[in-house]
Amino acid sequence: MVHSVRSRSMLGAMGSRATDTTPTPAGEGGPGSGDDYVDVVFDVFAGRCTSREALGHITGRWGILALGALSEGTYRFNALRRRVDGVSEKMLAQTLQALERDGFVLRKAEPTIPPRVEYSLTPLGRQAAERLLGVIEWLESAMPEVMAAQARHDRAKSGL
Repeated sequence: MVHSVRSRSMLGAMGSRATDTTPTPAGEGGPGSGDDYVDVVFDVFAGRCTSREALGHITGRWGILALGALSEGTYRFNALRRRVDGVSEKMLAQTLQALERDGFVLRKAEPTIPPRVEYSLTPLGRQAAERLLGVIEWLESAMPEVMAAQARHDRAKSGL
C-alpha cells in the first residue's frame, strides 16, 4: 500500500506542498497501537494518501448514516439495516467491514446458535460520529434553503 504523507519536520521546509514518502514507525507501542504513525501528517488532498480511503469510508452515503445510527447505541445487523433505511444487506455489510477495519466500529460476535453479532462505535468511531452528526444536523436545518436553490436551478435550466 502506498502512503502519501508529510512528516511534521518536512512541513516547515515544504510549506503546503505534499510529497510522497513512506511513513516510518515512530512510536514504541507496537504494530497497530496507533503510535506507529505519530510523527506522520496525512494529507487527504494528496491523491495517493491512505487517509483518503478512510475519509471515503466515513463520509460515503452509508458510512455516515451507519456511524450516525451507531452513535445512538449498539445495534444488531438487521436492526441497524432497518434504522439506515434503504441500504441493502450487501452494502451495509461492506460498509461495516470497512469501518471495522479502519477502527471506527467494533463487531462483537457471540458463539451462539444462531450467532449473535452486535455493532458499536469504538472511541475513534464516537469521535467521527460526533463530527458527522454536526454535518447531518446542519444539513437537515438547511434543507429549506437547499430545496429553494434546487428549484431556482431547475427553473433556470428549463428556461422558465
